[in-house]
Amino acid sequence: MDILHRAIRRAHIAYFSMEIALQPEIHTYSGGLGVLAGDTARSAADLDLPMVFVTLISRQGYVRQQIGDDYAQVSLPDPWSPQDWARPLPHMVAVVIEGRTVWVRPWLYALTCPLGHAVPVILLDTDLEQNAAEDRRITDRLYGGDAAYRLKQEIILGIGGQKLLRVLGFDIRTYHLNEGHAALLTLPLLRATQRPDPRPSDPNEIYDVAAVRDRCVFTTHTPVEAGFDKFDYDLVRRLLGEYVPLDALKALAGPDQLNMTRLALNLSSYVNGVARRHAETTRSLFPGYAISSITNGVHVHRWTQAEIGKLHDRMAPNWGHEPEVLAFADRLEDQPFWEAHQRIKAALVTRIAETTGKQFRVDVPLIGYARRMTAYKRPELLFSDIERLKELARRQPFQIVLAGLAHPSDRGGQEAIQAIGAHVAALDGTIPAAFLSGYNLDLAGALVAGCDIWLNTPLPPLEASGTSGMKAALNGALNLSILDGWWVEGCIEGVTGWSIDHDPKRPNDAAPLYDKLQEVVLPLYYNDRARWTWMMKQSISKIGSSFSSHRMLRRYATEAYMR
Repeated sequence: MDILHRAIRRAHIAYFSMEIALQPEIHTYSGGLGVLAGDTARSAADLDLPMVFVTLISRQGYVRQQIGDDYAQVSLPDPWSPQDWARPLPHMVAVVIEGRTVWVRPWLYALTCPLGHAVPVILLDTDLEQNAAEDRRITDRLYGGDAAYRLKQEIILGIGGQKLLRVLGFDIRTYHLNEGHAALLTLPLLRATQRPDPRPSDPNEIYDVAAVRDRCVFTTHTPVEAGFDKFDYDLVRRLLGEYVPLDALKALAGPDQLNMTRLALNLSSYVNGVARRHAETTRSLFPGYAISSITNGVHVHRWTQAEIGKLHDRMAPNWGHEPEVLAFADRLEDQPFWEAHQRIKAALVTRIAETTGKQFRVDVPLIGYARRMTAYKRPELLFSDIERLKELARRQPFQIVLAGLAHPSDRGGQEAIQAIGAHVAALDGTIPAAFLSGYNLDLAGALVAGCDIWLNTPLPPLEASGTSGMKAALNGALNLSILDGWWVEGCIEGVTGWSIDHDPKRPNDAAPLYDKLQEVVLPLYYNDRARWTWMMKQSISKIGSSFSSHRMLRRYATEAYMR
């Protein structure tokens, strides 16, 4: 049976996300939020869950990164060809934006798992000849443009996406909002419950708010108020008109601005943060709301490098479908396991040489850092004291490889990349260091698999979850991280990795990081290979078996979808 017809017949859960990472060649993602959505879809296919995924087509992608001579990020469009990966469906729906009819067409991408199951991903597209020139561009650039452009995209995602599912024939009972970008899908749900002769100032009198809440699940990923999407009501009225009465919208989304997070909170019966620590932070931001916690996970088969996967195949052939059996990875034989890691590392070393001309060594520990470049992640912390860093390397050599994208409007993130480039140049001849441009899914996979030590230095409590460390752990890399996000749950000191002390009064103090490298991490690598290998296997067995997207999605199914 065709995947779409099968899904229409059985799917009753719709997962809405502004971005989703499907393939390196499909540029519909920017970072962790999209990668999480992609891993969720893969697990949904593996588990044969009755789900459909909805996102924007983002024809021009997010950012294709180049690094200039002055180490500055050059942000270029990153277009892709939908026709090479998806097929257009013979349906269209119209939404009204600024009084104009804007047509939306769906494309279908079939995400198929090795077991033969598949889930449909619906990609929303406004680049149609029926639309005005400015409206054809709405689904072009992921997170591009000004507030008006962003609100138009969220109208297409929420209102257009919800309408398209109905036109396609889906009978959706549960809508999962992956972050607040999709919160506008609640508005057509409200309109469908409108009561006769309501008092316009009270949304509960106008609509059956409880019925809408029963159908919505909301996952928030943002731990700071400044990160929530907010739109002035003058802009909302200009774009949406009186789609719902303004007084009712203010009662649900905030009196001063349309706060997409608050709208989603008020219209969802299940709300969760993406780590235990993040749920605590969210409760403090929104007192009075019930915020549950489902810690993120990663798709183990997608992120485990093939050399390690072959070892798992001999140990437990069902590890991809039942990640829990990775708990037995501590029984892997040391020498074959170490040799597999060294081959993976050698491939990364070759890649670094081919892209940068720098010669790294397989027998020297490799520290990796790769993620979205933004100020709160403190990507420069490692380079805070260059002289101390050099002294560490003279005693016990190590190598550093970094990668990451900054949003074109994130000045702080772009300045961090430029500063890191200068630091890398300053270390030449003392510490082999490289910044790899063009960060994407493919490069991320090579980095998390090939490094020995995975570094993360966020400013607590601003790391909502963080999943790169989970991917690294799947391949035996040892995490060295600030205790924030998921690492609060995953860190067993000296077993799965190490924590870095943090003094809130001295947020830019790198001494605890240097001390841990000098006194614990590097001596262990050089002096006790057996213990290091043991820790690598502990990392897989304890983190890989627990922090999987299968476990995450099973919890969503039982705790959120089946309420």
